[in-house]
Amino acid sequence: MSKLRILVLTSSTGGGHDARAEAFAEWCFQLYRHDVDVRIEQMLEKSSVVNRTGVNLYNRIQRGAPWIHKLFYAVVELLSYINTSNVQFGASYYLEVLRSYKPHLVFSVHDCLNRGYFQLARKTLGADRVRCATYCGEFSGGWGYSRNWIEPSADLYISRTPTASDYAIKCGIAPERARVRGYLMLPRAHLEVLSPTARRTFRTQHLGLDPERFTVFLATGGNGANNHFELLPALLKHAARIQAVIICGKNKETYNSLVHWRAIHPEFACHIEGYSEIVHLLMQASDAIVTRGGTTTCAKALNFRCPIIFNAFGGVMPQEELTWKFFRNGAASEKIEDARDFARIIDRWMADPAAYAAVRENFLKLRYEEDPTVLIDELVALANEVGGAKLKRRVFPPVNTNTPWQKTA
Repeated sequence: MSKLRILVLTSSTGGGHDARAEAFAEWCFQLYRHDVDVRIEQMLEKSSVVNRTGVNLYNRIQRGAPWIHKLFYAVVELLSYINTSNVQFGASYYLEVLRSYKPHLVFSVHDCLNRGYFQLARKTLGADRVRCATYCGEFSGGWGYSRNWIEPSADLYISRTPTASDYAIKCGIAPERARVRGYLMLPRAHLEVLSPTARRTFRTQHLGLDPERFTVFLATGGNGANNHFELLPALLKHAARIQAVIICGKNKETYNSLVHWRAIHPEFACHIEGYSEIVHLLMQASDAIVTRGGTTTCAKALNFRCPIIFNAFGGVMPQEELTWKFFRNGAASEKIEDARDFARIIDRWMADPAAYAAVRENFLKLRYEEDPTVLIDELVALANEVGGAKLKRRVFPPVNTNTPWQKTA
């Protein structure tokens, strides 16, 4: 039996691109099982030393000096000219993948893997043998929205918000090929939804926290960049009324130090994890999240009704600026540039609960409901225009609002 073959192009600059690639692959399996074969390629890292060095530098800047990224971003924008119609760095590896895998769809979830990559796929496989699509996770347009996202020849261009879609069309994407499809999260994030009762139980049984106390989520990306120790004193000041959920990503040093900090501050209740696989549940158990402007984390926070305090310590990276601008303009969300900013917000919320209630109300105005299977069906149908496979579509199971964490704890 013939299968559809979909090649997903991603890279580990931050964690959001990979998260979307993995979500797409899992959705395809949930809905189509073995009828759709998804192959994920870390194309930048695996294709050339130049690309791999750039990825490593990006992540080092994000961890240590976000302000430098303004210069780095400007340099990366030059790729939009270098890769106008072909791939200049790493083409040999990409060609090897194309020729051996022969995808029906090349699906890019990374800004630097559109221009040139789509043209080379059509040239190698035949324009009538492959389709090309892009999923751009940016929230808005302007400075920070990379030119590399815009490849006008894309058969389908998917944006996260109408604001971002309008900007993409302005930059050259054909309106008839543009779609707005929001979250692209793993299926389990849509299935494992906590009811109010389950939320309280999750706090007590899984996190060891008070079921009713105000809970702040100190988050980080997979690489572990964080400012947890600068933020904790503001929470410790209100230890009788506030508790925290803290994750450390793959930063073992931070995790170890936090475990020690917790031991010498028994008056403050907090749950600490390293790299977490249940962020979607931790968000549902929290009243607010402190995070940088990563698109995947912020999209999850919006979906799970967890208001965002934007972490701007060390400056705001250009891509993060797009996210911050969207939430600032639409919900008056706040950002913090140092520990004093954070303390002022927490002090205000504790002194006046109505202040937090207003923040949450504004935040939820940006939220929307969507059928997460629509995007997957559209992309699979695009691939099937050239694949011609006989597909058996499964029905996605209903949401579980009882005790979903018991399957993952």
